[in-house]
Amino acid sequence: MANNPFQDVAIVATYNTQQARRLEGQDDLSLLSEVIQSLLEQSQLNAEDIDGINISSAVWDLKPREALSMLGGQDRWCGNEFMGIAAVIEAASAIITGQAETIMIACSQAGEYSHSGATAPWTRPSHEFSECFGLYTAAEFALCAQRHMAIYGTPASALAEVAATIRSNGHHHPQAQFYGKGLVSAEQVLASRMVCSPFHLLDCCITSEGAGGLIITTAERARDMDAQAVFIVGAGTDRQGMSYTRAPIWDQCGHVGQRAAKRAFKQAQLQPQDIDVCEFYDPFSFEIIRQFEAFGFCQPGEGADFISDGRIAIDGEFPVATNGGLLSFSHAGTLQMLQKVIVAYEQLSGKMPKPLQVKKANTAMATNGGSGALFCDVMLFANEAITS
Repeated sequence: MANNPFQDVAIVATYNTQQARRLEGQDDLSLLSEVIQSLLEQSQLNAEDIDGINISSAVWDLKPREALSMLGGQDRWCGNEFMGIAAVIEAASAIITGQAETIMIACSQAGEYSHSGATAPWTRPSHEFSECFGLYTAAEFALCAQRHMAIYGTPASALAEVAATIRSNGHHHPQAQFYGKGLVSAEQVLASRMVCSPFHLLDCCITSEGAGGLIITTAERARDMDAQAVFIVGAGTDRQGMSYTRAPIWDQCGHVGQRAAKRAFKQAQLQPQDIDVCEFYDPFSFEIIRQFEAFGFCQPGEGADFISDGRIAIDGEFPVATNGGLLSFSHAGTLQMLQKVIVAYEQLSGKMPKPLQVKKANTAMATNGGSGALFCDVMLFANEAITS
């Protein structure tokens, strides 16, 4: 068996709607309609050419099989995996095994906010006995960050440098929620109010509305299309249990994603130093430091120094979250996980806004999840297929 099981699969089109805290006059379905139409136009495909889908929404709670009915009920492969890298792996597996040839993945969230409503913690019956004591998402991740700081002496200034870099990227992206809001400095991050030590407000992800999607197909068909193909060259997933139901113990969850990254690098026949663009999941600033260590870019405890001196900026050695990430671009339900794949494609196909385009970008790494959530998915991409 080839090292790269995904060698016959490529992404040929991606699309994001405008992202915002609130999209007036829009709902899940109107945004999905925009995404579907735009993906078909971009790829020059007809709806009949799409023989597989994984399309869902947050507020309407649209399921993929319901989306099938809305698309006319044509026989198609239907995915059910959680949106993001896991959904792309599922779709790629369907293509590899001949269940479908061309698959569209899309999701949306809009209409979440009302004038009378308030944002609530992500509370579900499965973790009703932890949330009631004040443990919420920021606190889950903060526990991991605090432990890392206690063990290795990681300074808050390193977290602030990560946040400032990513948020400044969002300032340059026209589709970002924080587009045009101004560059952010590490000093501004540290001066923002404390949310959950060590996280200041600007260390934390935003909440958003928006939609996005992509089309994945066989490498053979991709080469026949008038489209820029980006190839999946490796992937892996790590799970440690249900998110936000078990305490995030550093000795257990601090390395989550390490196994997935090793598998992905082996499949791609690449090393960390070969990666040109790092589209790492950034729910909180510390997660970037943790991932660089877990994935082998640097040794445990070296992450704070590793990200310093502009190394993760657009013109640095390992640019991170180049569209502004969850800190500045968007965090719309589960869409943000798929957007890590979308921005990796945009970088390697040269479609990023000019100030954010990484020069000579040939490889990219996208991730989902993190230590506090007890899972981490990894996917590697390249401009050329790796066939051995």
